[in-house]
Amino acid sequence: MTVRGLATVTTTAAATEVSGGSADLGAEADVIVVGAGPGGSAAAYHLARTGLNVVLLEKSNFPRDKVCGDGLTPRAVRSLIEMGVDTSPEAGWIRNRGLRIVGGGVRLEMPWPDLASWPDYGLVRPRLDLDEILARAAVKAGARLYEGTTVTEPLFDERTDRVIGVQAHVGRERRPIIYRAPLVIAADGVSGRLALALGIRKRDDRPLGVAVRRYYTSPRTHDDFLESHLELWEGQPGASRLLPGYGWIFGVGDGTSNVGLGMLNTTSAFQQTDYRDLLRRWLDALPGDWGYAEENATGPVRGGALPMGFNRTPHYTRGVLLVGDTAGVVNPFNGEGIAYAMESGKLAAETALQALARPAGPSREHALAAYPDLLRARYGGYYTVGRIFVQLVGNPTVMRTATKYGLPRPTLMRFMLKLMANLTDPRGGDALDRMINALTRIAPAA
Repeated sequence: MTVRGLATVTTTAAATEVSGGSADLGAEADVIVVGAGPGGSAAAYHLARTGLNVVLLEKSNFPRDKVCGDGLTPRAVRSLIEMGVDTSPEAGWIRNRGLRIVGGGVRLEMPWPDLASWPDYGLVRPRLDLDEILARAAVKAGARLYEGTTVTEPLFDERTDRVIGVQAHVGRERRPIIYRAPLVIAADGVSGRLALALGIRKRDDRPLGVAVRRYYTSPRTHDDFLESHLELWEGQPGASRLLPGYGWIFGVGDGTSNVGLGMLNTTSAFQQTDYRDLLRRWLDALPGDWGYAEENATGPVRGGALPMGFNRTPHYTRGVLLVGDTAGVVNPFNGEGIAYAMESGKLAAETALQALARPAGPSREHALAAYPDLLRARYGGYYTVGRIFVQLVGNPTVMRTATKYGLPRPTLMRFMLKLMANLTDPRGGDALDRMINALTRIAPAA
């Protein structure tokens, strides 16, 4: 049966030898996308809307949760809009006006900058909803979504050593199945199983974060600012021990708040910290009427890793492009991953589209090999500056000094908001935009 795009699919399953056994032939496609998180769904959406035959494989079944702060900056909002997602309050989205920073005895509210290139609002949406919304948008664009399908390893062409599909298990019975395509996009998260199978491992010279979060019923559920705590105190601020890391409080709008904290591996406490206990001690020091007590928790503490600043490279090899957390594209400045997952997914889709318009062989490979360069051109200099930044703030003395003397200076903090959220107009803009753009241009894109 002929389907959209370049590939052909048969309606009957064909038996194929896999690892000494047999597996069903699930489908053939132009592109297989592994992982239906924000990066994978964005890639599948942008590919499918051009008419390509796209298979999107997700190991879980929707709805499914992910560890995240649930806060979306204007950078992420733009990617949602590009995917045709209705971000109105009527569609269940909670808008926020900016970022509130708490630290050094200062409480500073900074609205999102008014820019031509980005929306002027952020959003909050639990990942329990968000990921399914994006996956369904990809399906609406024409992608075929297979849930409950765990990809176990790539399928290689023995002659060329190139990836020509993936092997997977389906359902609770773990029925083996294979999917074939000339291109694969790996968006399978921090674990990066496909990348590891190709010998692509994490880089020790790039920052890594750990974050934990928990939901609580709280009167702060309708807060229209994302709130970031640069100092975590055990006891009253200034009167007890300063804890490592930074914290956040995001109102979810459904009666709960998403409350969490994170730490970077650039601090000496990274390996020795009990993050769940750290969260509890910080919350115990917050005002009781905010509701962040055990009896108000709606679920367990959950944690996850934040792979930052291109901590897994190369981003392309042998027919596989890496996006999102698999590619380690989390912003080192603020731990934001959703925006960069969606942007890298779109960039991978554009690369794949150009490659598939060429005949298989050197010409197609030349187009695919440009993908890492495109990522470096977009983020490389910025991430280099970010790596320097996290090394500095990993020193408690530097962090305390910056908090004490930086927060009271509004112009400096507006500069830091634009820098940390990566929100500038690329052309024109104000003096802060021009300064940040020049800084990231001259920084080496390593």
